[in-house]
Amino acid sequence: MSYEKMIAGRKYEFSSLKELLAMANETKSGDALAGIAAHSESQRIAAKEALADVRLRDLRSQPVIPYEQDEVTRFIDDHLDEAIFDQIKAWTVAELREFILSAPAPPESLSLLGKEPDSSVNLNSIRFALTGEMAAAVCKIMSNMDLVLAARKLPVRSVANTTLGGEGVLGARLQPNHPADSIEGILASMYEGLAFGVGDAVIGINPAYDTADTVGRLLESVQKVIDALAVPTQSCVLSHVTTQMKALQSGAPAGLIFQSIAGSEKGNTAFGINLEMLIDAHKLGKTACCNRGKQVMYFETGQGSELSSRSHNDADQLTLEARCYAMARHFQPFLVNDVVGFIGPEYLADGKQMIRAGLEDHFMGKLLGVPMGVDACYTNHMDADQNDLENLSILLTAAGVNYFMGVPMGDDVMLSYQTTSYHDIASLRELMRLRPAPEFEAWLNEIGLMSDGKLTETAGDLSVIQALAMSRTTT
Repeated sequence: MSYEKMIAGRKYEFSSLKELLAMANETKSGDALAGIAAHSESQRIAAKEALADVRLRDLRSQPVIPYEQDEVTRFIDDHLDEAIFDQIKAWTVAELREFILSAPAPPESLSLLGKEPDSSVNLNSIRFALTGEMAAAVCKIMSNMDLVLAARKLPVRSVANTTLGGEGVLGARLQPNHPADSIEGILASMYEGLAFGVGDAVIGINPAYDTADTVGRLLESVQKVIDALAVPTQSCVLSHVTTQMKALQSGAPAGLIFQSIAGSEKGNTAFGINLEMLIDAHKLGKTACCNRGKQVMYFETGQGSELSSRSHNDADQLTLEARCYAMARHFQPFLVNDVVGFIGPEYLADGKQMIRAGLEDHFMGKLLGVPMGVDACYTNHMDADQNDLENLSILLTAAGVNYFMGVPMGDDVMLSYQTTSYHDIASLRELMRLRPAPEFEAWLNEIGLMSDGKLTETAGDLSVIQALAMSRTTT
C-alpha cells in the first residue's frame, strides 16, 4: 500500500508504511547511513502529515518486519491486549497523540506486577494494546516539549530491593567500572558513589572479562559490602546473559540479570540471544536473585544497534528501538535504559540528535509500560559536549525519568565514554526537588549522609563509607 501527501503544490509518495515511518523520523545520521532517511525537510513534513492519518490497525497489520519472518514481531503481536486494541484500532496516529496529551494522568504509577485487566480506555490500559510501530509513529509527530509532557504523565513503578518510579524519586545506577576488573578500584568507586547517595537503582559493573568466574568474583565482592553496610539495593554484572546464569547457578549473589536487546530477531541473534533464552533467564532470576520485589530483569538498548549488525531489515532506528520496549515489558523488568549516545556519530551525529533521541526513547518506553531510565551520554568522537549531556539530563528529569548512570566524574575509564557523574545526580535531585528511592534514603539518613532530603556536609567523602564497611566487616 502506498501513501501520498501534497506539500506546497508538490505530491510526495511513499511506497510502504515502513518507508513512511523512516522518512517521518527526525534527522538521524543512522537513517541517512542506511539510505532510508527523508531527502529534504519538505519530504519529512509530508511523511509526518501522511503518517498522522494512518490508523493503528494498519500499523499492526504492516509491521516493519513481517510476522512470519521475525520472532520479535510475533512475540509483541501475540501478547497484545486484544480487548483494548479492539477499542482503539480505528484511531489515527494523530488521534492517539491528542489522546495522550489531553487525557488526565493516571492516579498511580503503572506497576508491571499484579496488573489487573482494565476494560476502559485510559493512559494505563492502552499501553499494552500498542505495538512498537504505534509508539514510534506517534513519537514522530511530537515535538520535544510534547515528549516531555507526555512522558511525565506516564510513570512506571518497579520494585526490587528498592522502589523506583514513584512521585518525587530520581534513582541512579552506581557504575564503578574498572578496565582490569580490579576489586580495589571497583570498591573505591563504589564507596564514593554511595557517599554521594548514588546506587539505589543498582550497583552495576561492566566487566572487562566475560567469564562466569569473573562475574561470580565481582558479585561476591559487591555483595559483601552491601551486606556489611546493609545497603538497600541490588547488584548486577553486565556480562552476557548466559554467563550470568552460569554464575547464578554456581551460587553467585546477583540482584538482577542483564542483557542488551534489539528490536529484530536478527539483531538479537547478533547479541547471541533469543526469546527462549530470555524466558529461561527470567525464570532463573525469579528463584535465584537476591531480590525482594522479584522484578529481576535489566535491559539496555540504543538507537542504531540493529544497523550496526546489519539486522535492521531496512527499518528506521527509532521504530526498531520502540520494538525493544514492546518486547521488554513482558519480562516485567526492574530497569530498562537507553544508552543514547554510546554507539557513536554514525547513528546520532551530534548533541541535537542525541537530545532528541533521548527524549524519544524515554517517552516510547514509558508509553509502552517499561520503567525507563536513560544513560545520557556521548562518545568522544561525537559532535557533542558536556552542555548537551546536561541539557538532556535536565529535560529527562523534568519528563520523569526513573534513573540515570552515576560514574566517577562522568568519565567511564573502562568504556571510554562521557555520562552523568555522581555530582550530576546530586545536582539534578537538588534542582528538581527529588530524592533517592525511599528505602535508600532511609539508609542514607541512618548513616548521616542525608537529612530531610538533602545531602549532609559529610556526603561525598568516600572514607566515611569505607571506614563503616571495614568496621562492620571486621566485627
